[in-house]
Amino acid sequence: MSTFAARPDDPPGATHPRITRGRVVAWGFWDWGSAAFNAVVLTFVFSVYLTKSVGADLPGEISANSWLAWSLGVAGFFIAVLAPVTGQRADAAGRRRISVAVWTALTVATMAGLFFVRDDYHYLWLGLVLLGLGSIFFELAEVSYNAVLKQISTPETIGRVSGFGWAMGYLGGIVLLLVAYAGFIAGEGETRGFLGVPTGDGLNIRLIALFAAVWFALFALPLLLRMPEPPPTPDLRARRGFFQSYRTLFADLRDLWRRSPHTLYFLGASALFRDGLAAVFTFGAVLAVTVYEINEADVLVFGIAANVVAALGAVTAGRIDDRVGPKAVIVGSLTGMLGCGVALLFLAGPTVFWIFGLGLSLFVGPAQSSSRTFLARLAPPGHEGQLFGLYATTGRAVSFLAPMLVGVFTYAFGADRAGILGILLVLLAGLVALLPVRSPARPAVAGPGMTHGR
Repeated sequence: MSTFAARPDDPPGATHPRITRGRVVAWGFWDWGSAAFNAVVLTFVFSVYLTKSVGADLPGEISANSWLAWSLGVAGFFIAVLAPVTGQRADAAGRRRISVAVWTALTVATMAGLFFVRDDYHYLWLGLVLLGLGSIFFELAEVSYNAVLKQISTPETIGRVSGFGWAMGYLGGIVLLLVAYAGFIAGEGETRGFLGVPTGDGLNIRLIALFAAVWFALFALPLLLRMPEPPPTPDLRARRGFFQSYRTLFADLRDLWRRSPHTLYFLGASALFRDGLAAVFTFGAVLAVTVYEINEADVLVFGIAANVVAALGAVTAGRIDDRVGPKAVIVGSLTGMLGCGVALLFLAGPTVFWIFGLGLSLFVGPAQSSSRTFLARLAPPGHEGQLFGLYATTGRAVSFLAPMLVGVFTYAFGADRAGILGILLVLLAGLVALLPVRSPARPAVAGPGMTHGR
């Protein structure tokens, strides 16, 4: 029996998978496993090791922090160029699962390669290249992964299913950080953690990278084994060349501009502030160690607390969102983040970072959650997938901005603390761009194209 079936209100030829709880859980486990890259490699463990230890004695005027920021900025540029058409072509050819599998495998390979980055500045370049490539591969995997959401949910359950995946990501990050801290980092001396791993040449941190790679591969398997491929779309997109696919992308954007300009305004504004949100997590741990004198081991404890606070903030804001709308939640969250960021820019010490760093985390969850809600309320029935595809596209288009500004301000002022200013400017730009955007109302469909109803 086919695992796909048509719905009464679908356009001719449209089909959907039969929804099962097992597939929802399998989908969520990928998010759980992805914390291995986001939380451990990119945010709280390996990036800190790369800048604080490997690049500590780097000769020259440019710090390891600046090189990290620029490498991630370059990776963001390639993501912006590649993500729109790779996701579009995977959808058109009915190869979402294969796309997730290939890009996940490449991400895991780069994570495993980090094991060879020894505690010596000569290995900094290897670490930066692998971290940049891993960022590209992971984001391309996430494009098709997010598209799978439409396959394992119905219009009545898509919010709950999406929230389940979000929660799995937070929970996976907390569990993995606890395991990494207890097993490889906790304690003093030449061996660390209950596993007694030697610290010489950064071995304990390098083994964490290897462990994280295995973790991601293991928890990605349920999705890759249980998820059926959707049928190819009836159009010819899958047969078009790589560069021809951009013509389709630009045509979609022109259509959206004519029919629903405020939707496009929101896509632009959200691209800015989401880049700032990502930068908070990317550089937060690095700045904690290099600026606020947080012990490297305590960074993991902070990461666990930050994930818990962000999750609580998102859950609480969901109730507020339903009462006052997503725009108010986003504006309030960005304002709160700017206040906490300004405090961190001028104050010093571990206590200050704990207070205002957790304040930032409290507002990150609501801003991310309500941003998704905002777009969902803008989307007319039948066009949600197209809008969320553009949502990913516009986000990647400026994903290099915050990392590049962090690097520029760090270099210009000769102080890692100055990098905070780059993040704040991106958040402020997103807030200013969001203010004139019309709040979403119930969408109405006036024809076959996209419309914005009030």
